[in-house]
Amino acid sequence: MSKRRQFIKQAGIAAAGLTIVPRYVLGGNGYIPPSDKLNVAFIGAWGKAEAHLEALGPTENVVALCDVDERMAANAWEMFPKASRHKDFRKMLDSVGKDIDGVVVTTPDHTHAVAAMAAMQMGKHVYVEKPLTHNIWEARQLNEAAKKYKVVTQMGNQGTSMDSHAQVAEWIQAGVIGTVKKVHVWTNRPVWPQGIPTPKPGDAIPKELDWDLWLGPAKDRPYSNKYLPFNWRGWWDFGTGSFGDMGCHFIDVVFRALQLTAPTSAEAVSTVNWPTGPEDAFRPDSPPSSAMVKIDFPARPGFPACELWWYDGGLKPMRPAELGSNEAMSNADGGILFEGSKGKLLAGIFGGDATLLPKSRMKDFKAPPAKYPRYKDSHQMVWAKACKGEGKTSSSFETAGPLTEAILMGCLAVRCADFKRLKPGKSIEDWDPWEYPGRVRLDWDPVNLKVKNFDEANAWVKREYRNGWMW
Repeated sequence: MSKRRQFIKQAGIAAAGLTIVPRYVLGGNGYIPPSDKLNVAFIGAWGKAEAHLEALGPTENVVALCDVDERMAANAWEMFPKASRHKDFRKMLDSVGKDIDGVVVTTPDHTHAVAAMAAMQMGKHVYVEKPLTHNIWEARQLNEAAKKYKVVTQMGNQGTSMDSHAQVAEWIQAGVIGTVKKVHVWTNRPVWPQGIPTPKPGDAIPKELDWDLWLGPAKDRPYSNKYLPFNWRGWWDFGTGSFGDMGCHFIDVVFRALQLTAPTSAEAVSTVNWPTGPEDAFRPDSPPSSAMVKIDFPARPGFPACELWWYDGGLKPMRPAELGSNEAMSNADGGILFEGSKGKLLAGIFGGDATLLPKSRMKDFKAPPAKYPRYKDSHQMVWAKACKGEGKTSSSFETAGPLTEAILMGCLAVRCADFKRLKPGKSIEDWDPWEYPGRVRLDWDPVNLKVKNFDEANAWVKREYRNGWMW
């Protein structure tokens, strides 16, 4: 192993006798010598991956690109013609793994964990898009694996690298609005179809797409053009609905400001869809078009027990009395409202545009001293530099794992809000569409990763993996 490889792999652990020549000595200001570059492979090469390629491409070596759909990968291949091309990330890692320092995973939610785990088991640093995983068990597994393999990790919730994110935490922890026992968070998602019937088979698989590889660990099902390229988020087998998509952005602000730990319980209510009649009211395969979730968190040192309320699909909390009748409550994406014993704080998606309520409080407000890091680089570059031993990531799996577990607990509550109990020997066709179980609260055991009071929910804490897709 070369000295450069040893240095990058150890990610900040000093390697005896290693010297990196400053880049300005070799090529002037702005020049990045090869010894300072990270060799990166991409699993998923379009969509969000394009933003990561733009962020990392100018300063790092993009050595391999993997995508199951040649149509989607075309732009990335054109941008990086020297990068090797692959469809199966497992074969890619076997083929060029020795040349890779880090891996960026931007696949649909259901393949995040299997791709990230495969990379970490080879000692590769990983950047994984949000949500970190598709189910709670996977989140715990990736967190433990990051510690075991001593790799640098980052989840793709870029707000954690923004100044506004740190600012909100500092205001809350300085007691600006007193003791916080309730927080409301809302989003405009979904912006894709949800609460819809399972597509009927019949669409031809495009010749450029390997559908079997796209399914990955998910159970086999016929291809439909309704799943790709974007609407997979609206199916439980592949996505995690609105909560999973946006929770890692919004709720990370709350998680860090209030130093939240594992929740004790979660419950949800959701819309019932009646597209053609009562026989279509229940959608076991697709999240509802809108939902409201309440998650309870226990007391922590210096913080009391608190409630987190989540709203999506157009639902929002009631306007706080302290907000003027004509004052905007949030932007189009959604917002965050902290309720404290000495006032309220309103913020946007990444903690941006934070303001005290009533807004007149901002006139003479003096922000408390900064206590959290401010990052000068993009979220992706924070990870790349940490891989080279320059600082720490802002959303390592140590923090992203517990956050993801809590969010997926909320998703589990949404899924169970419409759950119907089946009698032994009965199938989905035997369910009576007029019978509803009512809202169920899920009491959570975070040590054993188990719902204590509703055993049916435990089937979704960890999924069943197809052969060849389990580590």
